[in-house]
Amino acid sequence: MTAKRNTPVALIRTAAPFAIRAERASDVVAREALLDACFGDNRHARTCQRLRDGRAPAEGLSLSAVRKDGRLVGTVRLWHVSAGGRAALMLGPLAVDDSCRGLGVGAALMKRALTVAKARSHGAVILLGDAPYYARFGFSAARTGALSLPGAFERERLLGLELSEGALDGAWGMITPTGALLPKAPLAVPQAA
Repeated sequence: MTAKRNTPVALIRTAAPFAIRAERASDVVAREALLDACFGDNRHARTCQRLRDGRAPAEGLSLSAVRKDGRLVGTVRLWHVSAGGRAALMLGPLAVDDSCRGLGVGAALMKRALTVAKARSHGAVILLGDAPYYARFGFSAARTGALSLPGAFERERLLGLELSEGALDGAWGMITPTGALLPKAPLAVPQAA
């Protein structure tokens, strides 16, 4: 007689309830609404916003997480900066819709962003965030202690990750924006009656 084996079976999700893709122009309104919901009305006054104002995100590094119905549920963007004279990217903001927390949306966006950044030969990524969350992706304050931001910030929240060894060697001073400037909107000219 053969003994019955009680082997535990793990249910495996065959597909994530969301997909990560490049941001599209049609995502802008939903992205802005998501960022407002996650970061509040004062999000445009935050320190890292000074590095994004009037600049385009780094090429290929604006990502969206969308549900199967096409609804945007997550976003991340990276921006070109000089980290005290060293070329780097500044990550942020990373936002996930409250209804999708715990599904791995934020982690999937982070992993894809870092993979794309490395594939595009970027050497380092810097962010202002919670060390316990970002440590799992390799971020730490070990290489950012001599760097500053243009405004008030909590030093222990300034984190960095080298995508290539030595990319932040000797980095000290102010982090400044270096990305492409966005075109200025033309001023409305009054029409003669």
